[in-house]
Amino acid sequence: MGISKKMHEFATASSWIRKMFEEGAKLKKQFGAENVFDFSLGNPDIAPPPQFDAVLRRIAADNSAGVHSYMPNSGYPFVREAVAGQISQEQAMPVGADDILMTCGAAGALNVVLKAILNPGEEVIILAPFFVEYKFYIDNQGGKSVVAPTRDDFSLDLAAIEGAITERTKAIIINSPNNPTGQIYPEQDLKALGSLLTACQQKFGSTIFLLSDEPYRKIIFDGHQVPSIFQSYPNSIVVSSYSKDLSLPGERIGYIAVQPDITEKSALLAAMTLANRILGFVNAPALMQRVVAELQGVTVDTSIYARRRQTFCDILSAAGLSFTPPKGAFYIFPRTPIADDVQFVAHLQKYKILAVPGRGFGLPGHIRLAFCVDDQLIARSATAFKQAMDTLGEA
Repeated sequence: MGISKKMHEFATASSWIRKMFEEGAKLKKQFGAENVFDFSLGNPDIAPPPQFDAVLRRIAADNSAGVHSYMPNSGYPFVREAVAGQISQEQAMPVGADDILMTCGAAGALNVVLKAILNPGEEVIILAPFFVEYKFYIDNQGGKSVVAPTRDDFSLDLAAIEGAITERTKAIIINSPNNPTGQIYPEQDLKALGSLLTACQQKFGSTIFLLSDEPYRKIIFDGHQVPSIFQSYPNSIVVSSYSKDLSLPGERIGYIAVQPDITEKSALLAAMTLANRILGFVNAPALMQRVVAELQGVTVDTSIYARRRQTFCDILSAAGLSFTPPKGAFYIFPRTPIADDVQFVAHLQKYKILAVPGRGFGLPGHIRLAFCVDDQLIARSATAFKQAMDTLGEA
């Protein structure tokens, strides 16, 4: 085999979303895209806010001297200053420009952080269900993934997390609002997690980082709020992007923000800045840095996602599927009415419904449905879901 055995295994493990994409392409070619209910991809379909177009045109037209010169690897100082102002509001504490590092999206940010903190064989706890690429990012930087379960409603299971922590634990990754469940971890749970991590640091004489992956922070429903992890635990780091709240996934622009009182902050920031360079990112895209600096606090119209979420929940409930209503993001993670989630996904395909099996996120017995699709597509899926559920027991 020409490629590495590890990458071959990784490609197989991460193939579920790609497989559904390929199945969707076949169905759309056969029946027409308008007749296929594709809920497999988390690709935001809402256009960026109107302010984005105006800012992009003006900045792209700037041909002043030095505008395309090299920059600090951590990003333009004025961009980091703007981001720090927004993070200060979100985290309810003063955050400075030097606490920010601009990155190639949240994925780039996570790889940079893990490169900076991990020694070979150290452990990073991830919570099932999880974004599948977390495992690959951890392996990229020589670490070992340790999976801890969440509760039935996908909230934090502190006892399970405590049981997963060892003397080799270096970090835990949380994702709130969560992909694939839409769960938001409440403030009291985050504070309890912070207390647990503080106690474990003292017990093992080590540093344990809390990494919060927050690209869906601004897509929330029913008045829910995403609490500050900086208020909950000093050794915390936020990674995020503008892929979802500004609908810019293809631009790969994001950031890292560290809690101002984090352990050995200067050394950590220096390590992350170097990691940004040697991992090949070098620095975040220059044009998009300048654009997002002027769009802090601007978001897409999230009421569109709220409306779709309600329509989808009504449809799934009427069909007889069981699920925990999402508090944020744009996913629903129903339980499958049969034990084999892959088999259920195959059954849904008979009715031209595309979903991703839960085992692709580390939790079999569920499916992920993304509602970042047109309202009419969601509405027209009602009959298909009802028929799929009604015929489930048929040979």
